[in-house]
Amino acid sequence: MTTTTAFPATLLTAAFPAAFSDSRSRLLRAIALTILGSLALTVSAKVAFPVGPVPFTMHTYVVLVLGALLGKRLALASVMLYLAQGLAGLPVFTMGGGLAYLASPSFGYLIGFLPAAVLVGHFTERGFGRTLGSCLLLMAVAHVVLFVFGVMWLAMAIGLEKAYWVGLHPFWVMSVVKTVLAALTVSLAWKALTPRRS
Repeated sequence: MTTTTAFPATLLTAAFPAAFSDSRSRLLRAIALTILGSLALTVSAKVAFPVGPVPFTMHTYVVLVLGALLGKRLALASVMLYLAQGLAGLPVFTMGGGLAYLASPSFGYLIGFLPAAVLVGHFTERGFGRTLGSCLLLMAVAHVVLFVFGVMWLAMAIGLEKAYWVGLHPFWVMSVVKTVLAALTVSLAWKALTPRRS
């Protein structure tokens, strides 16, 4: 007999409701999605362009989309697995991996992935972020949270003013672009799923 359980309302559960209706494979499904999420982060890390001490990557776009796609728990698990892999020495970060990355000026941004993914996932599960406007607001706030962690980490090494100029100022235009791109991706996905969910 198949038992059903309530799953958070995320993009993935909305797109494939039948796949999430059987609780017997819940653990295996969660493990698989967590691994896939960490792989997506690894790929996004390799799309990198050097901009001072902090490289520009597609990391943040993937973090924001993962929150909406997987929900707060699985998105958090994906980021935690990704960070664990990198600190364990696997070359998943932009410039490799290993415990030495803890001293990297960009590690604060990696820490910021955690609250950003949880924030997007939390509000997605509560029905926020379905429209372009609300999704844009959600992604923007999450991106700001991420940058707060990144800049503050960098400030501990070089001071707040310099951290702003090298850790935020060169990236704000592309960060806006990635925020808009994430919001478009997620809101259009919800729009495409609306007939299937009605």
